[in-house]
Amino acid sequence: MRLTTLLSMAIRVVVPKDYRYGTNRPWTAAAKRLNPPSKKRKKVFVEEIAPQDWSVVRGDIVEILAGKDKGKQGKVVQVFRHRNWVILEGLNTHYRYIGRTEGYRGTYIASEAPLLLHDIALIDPSDRKPTEVEWRYTEEGERVRVSVRTGRIIPKPVVQRRDGIVPEQWKDSPKDTSPDDTLEKTFVPSLKTLEEEVMEKMGIVENRRHRRSYWY
Repeated sequence: MRLTTLLSMAIRVVVPKDYRYGTNRPWTAAAKRLNPPSKKRKKVFVEEIAPQDWSVVRGDIVEILAGKDKGKQGKVVQVFRHRNWVILEGLNTHYRYIGRTEGYRGTYIASEAPLLLHDIALIDPSDRKPTEVEWRYTEEGERVRVSVRTGRIIPKPVVQRRDGIVPEQWKDSPKDTSPDDTLEKTFVPSLKTLEEEVMEKMGIVENRRHRRSYWY
């Protein structure tokens, strides 16, 4: 789906006053099924966290501090910054039936439920234990995450894209376009139409001109 289409759909969505946000987008069928017009749900207030203070990114290894999976460590696969949520791979799962009909009991599936940011802690790679982190700057001016307990830098994970490419590990092949060729300006602005440019290159001379038309 194109980004422009997605943004236009989001603009048209009118969220009710008692709408309960979830992991589904408001205009999807799953979100409408969980928020029917007759259902009134208590509003959940979210503590706003500035983007520069957000310390957990996709691919981090964290430990759960509360809940049924307390003490377990897992990988962050999804982040919802507007709700202070993270989803861990294979942890904090809920089981339910989907596609249930009169003659069929449905399919029993497991889905990961989101966890609040204050219910998890980053893992220090030096000792594999949870720790609080703070943002600091290196001598080169790079902003990094540092463990409060050990003082070691917690690097950001290398995340693989959907097409299987890791940008940090990508190596250009002979057929790849070089950055210099990419940034080279080859477009020459012109007031001529495409037809006029083609005729000029082919040596076609056309003295006739379109009759003027006026729109009132």
